[in-house]
Amino acid sequence: MEFNDVIHGHRSIRQYEDREVSQDVLDEILNAGIRASSSGNMQSYSIVVTRDKELRKKLYTPHMDQSMVLDAPVLLTFCADFNRMRRWLELNDAPVHFDNFMSFMIGAIDATLASQNCALAAENAGLGICYMGSTLANCDQIGELLNLPPNVVPVVGYSLGYPAESPAVRDRLPQQGLVHYEQYEDYTDERILDIYAERNEKGWQRYMDVPQLKEMTERLGLQNLAQIYTIAKYTKESHLGYSQTVLDYLDKQNFMRNDESN
Repeated sequence: MEFNDVIHGHRSIRQYEDREVSQDVLDEILNAGIRASSSGNMQSYSIVVTRDKELRKKLYTPHMDQSMVLDAPVLLTFCADFNRMRRWLELNDAPVHFDNFMSFMIGAIDATLASQNCALAAENAGLGICYMGSTLANCDQIGELLNLPPNVVPVVGYSLGYPAESPAVRDRLPQQGLVHYEQYEDYTDERILDIYAERNEKGWQRYMDVPQLKEMTERLGLQNLAQIYTIAKYTKESHLGYSQTVLDYLDKQNFMRNDESN
């Protein structure tokens, strides 16, 4: 495929053919991820490939009962990982740290960069993916199922396989609403309304076109897309709960040290 076609043709795939992804194709995808930019070339991430059906059944609940966890032949989980780096430091008589929040952020960025390289390579090979926010939201449960040691935290993940659907490409906010030149220019109310005008229309229509989503919207008495986001999808209570889950798991996985000792 042409590169621009890959970029601009992206869509989330939730339905997959009953067809395996060959190891050769998977290796090409993974090698693309490994070529991603990395802080200090430390490559402070790991990629967990899950094919096993029984393990995917166990991951189904922490991934919020999303059907593609079971239907896709492969799950990829990208983890911030300083376990490997710390072991290497120890073996070379170097100070062993990287056990703080900044280290987690470096690993999380590395993992995310690798994940997007893999996603582009997969789509270029004719496969589909669907990112799952549940990877971070339920990182503690997923980390336990994937047998992650200290200093490893799942950050992003997605299903991977051959598409059995061809959904429409979703809208994106316009470039002029996202890009700032030289310095950040804060938004006027009028500009905000203009930036979100198409999203308000198309996003709302998407909910009205799906019977289950329409029923939910009407049951909750929601009047616009902003209310859908904050009352139905991403409530304050859920975000606070998931925030605490992540913070507690970072502490458990040895990423919250705040002293100067090794």
